Amino acid sequence: MKVSYHGHSVVKVETANHTILFDPFISGNEACDLDANTIKADVILLTHAHNDHVGDTFEIAKRNDALVVAPNELANYLSSKGLNAHPMHIGGSREFDFGKVKFSQAFHGSSYTEEDGNVVYGGMPAGILLTVEGKTIYHVGDTALFTDLKMYGEMNDIDVAFIPIGDNFTMGPEDALVAADWINAKIVVPVHYNTFPVIEQDPDDFVSKVRTGEGKALKIGEGIEL
Repeated sequence: MKVSYHGHSVVKVETANHTILFDPFISGNEACDLDANTIKADVILLTHAHNDHVGDTFEIAKRNDALVVAPNELANYLSSKGLNAHPMHIGGSREFDFGKVKFSQAFHGSSYTEEDGNVVYGGMPAGILLTVEGKTIYHVGDTALFTDLKMYGEMNDIDVAFIPIGDNFTMGPEDALVAADWINAKIVVPVHYNTFPVIEQDPDDFVSKVRTGEGKALKIGEGIEL
């Protein structure tokens, strides 16, 4: 299995039988190396409804007939637009043919802005624990630091954690280091930084300070074999 990073919060998981995308913000994301018009995906996992996370979900899901798994209100909205969306909620888990998905807490906002400026409430934001082929990947989502991250670390044997470091909209590097201690993943990868000037950070400096697990600042398109 290969897990790769593609800028902002975009993560791709390639298993023996499925390609899974987290938060596919591709078009309009200069840091992303993927092509929304050609990328193949069987599953899209969404942490919340903000446009820089829903991204190209509509186009990718329709072209690939992909399943979209998202928080309840967001999933219902996507279903109303013709997508094959499965609703979940924080604390819930489900076994799919591609792996097990569990939604965790995240402290953030969640709304989708349509092209005409209409703002749609997206339900509660979340993190996502994906267990596939015996490995667990934790996409923490957009969040502040909160103590239940320690609980998630204690309850799960996490192989890779994708943790936001951008600050301003999410936790910054100092809080993310605490989160990494609590989550206790084998590998810690920083995400949600340098997409916009307000979230500019030094990922190499962050990973050099990671105290628990191995910090890896993945270059755009770079992956980890699990």
